[in-house]
Amino acid sequence: MVQQRLTERELRAWRTSFQMLELLRTRIEQQLQAGSGLSNADYTVLALLSEAPDGRMRSYELGQAAGWEKSRMHHQLTRMGKRGLVTREQCGSRGVDAVITAQGLATLKKAVPGHAQEVRRLFVDPLTADELDQFARIAGTILDNLLPRHDPEQQPTRHGFDA
Repeated sequence: MVQQRLTERELRAWRTSFQMLELLRTRIEQQLQAGSGLSNADYTVLALLSEAPDGRMRSYELGQAAGWEKSRMHHQLTRMGKRGLVTREQCGSRGVDAVITAQGLATLKKAVPGHAQEVRRLFVDPLTADELDQFARIAGTILDNLLPRHDPEQQPTRHGFDA
């Protein structure tokens, strides 16, 4: 197979998108750290657990929802457990549930307003409603291409992270 170079248009779209995503991630991380002491990874885990029934998920399901490898999730839960944000509880003979603690939920609730304000300022407000819808469709198309392929009748699960 012959590798084809990217056109100038393709390079411009790729480079602009990559730079935007990196800078957006950095700015969001800075706001979360300054406003609540949470990392983006902490916020992701807490948001997913807060949306789960009884604030708990199997660790492997949590990893899938976050799009992380098993070892990354293990280390993240260990760090958060030491800070009292989550616990891990045995589930059945081999399963482990990650559970948001009262402290974790309180920390998340404290972080949400500032995080939402920063997401709005950096991402939502610069766009019109139509541009925001178009961006969501485009990002969804790329996300669908990145997600592992499952049963054709099953749609990939997208987890929203409320800002």
